Amino acid sequence: MSAKRDPRLTPARPDVAAKSLEGEVEAARFVEGVAYQCSAGVAAIRRAPAEDAMQETQLLFGETFTVYDERDGWGWGQAAFDGYVGYVAMEALAAPPLAPTHRISALRTYVFSEANLKSAPHFLLSLNARVTEEGRWGRFVKIARSGWVFEGHLRPLRQTAADFVTEAERFLGAPYFWGGRESLGLDCSGLVQTALTAAGIPCPRDADQQEAALGEPMPVELAGLRRGDLIFWPGHCGIMLDGARLLHANAHHMAVAIEPITEAAQRIAAIAGPIRSVRRL
Repeated sequence: MSAKRDPRLTPARPDVAAKSLEGEVEAARFVEGVAYQCSAGVAAIRRAPAEDAMQETQLLFGETFTVYDERDGWGWGQAAFDGYVGYVAMEALAAPPLAPTHRISALRTYVFSEANLKSAPHFLLSLNARVTEEGRWGRFVKIARSGWVFEGHLRPLRQTAADFVTEAERFLGAPYFWGGRESLGLDCSGLVQTALTAAGIPCPRDADQQEAALGEPMPVELAGLRRGDLIFWPGHCGIMLDGARLLHANAHHMAVAIEPITEAAQRIAAIAGPIRSVRRL
């Protein structure tokens, strides 16, 4: 495989690779792959085909995942949303993918078994999950491959939030969870990606990818920071709420927290190094 290719985003192994990479990478065979859709509330994309393998990131309900190799209940492939490659339990996937009509706009919402708030819920859906409307009854919307969702927690797919920082603030207190992209747990880059996605701004998955792709570089100075600036350290990132306060999912608090940028910068510098860059959208 070319050294220039990011393995996180390249569906290629020595034994199998995506057909689109034929002639560009080495593999024993090249396949077209089969497109599936996440039919669980959330599904882990793991580094290896095992329940206890490290979670790299997550699929949200309704997101598409192309499987290039399937064995022992696991599919190895690539997420359409951000290109991430890994292993997903096949029981969390369904085919064929359905065209989504709406996205979840609530931080989280239940999928009920009936159009009744007293009915048993199937699972939770988090912000940005994509759903396909099948029908309506009263104040509930029937979602394909799941159940019923309160209509007030849905927005048309193209209707986005006005301010990504406000979206990020909604996660205050959410647990820190490596590889997480949902309201029940997320990591630093997952918070940035989720907030920007809610506002309709494309965003890569990991902090280094975000640092390379988002906004314009600004002077690495604490003076002059403003709301919405993205702060990057080696292996970490956060969002400025204003000129003095940082919002970030972090392992120190094990949660999404707000703290003075001066305090955060000093603490993180002792562990990972000084602020590496500031990006302004």
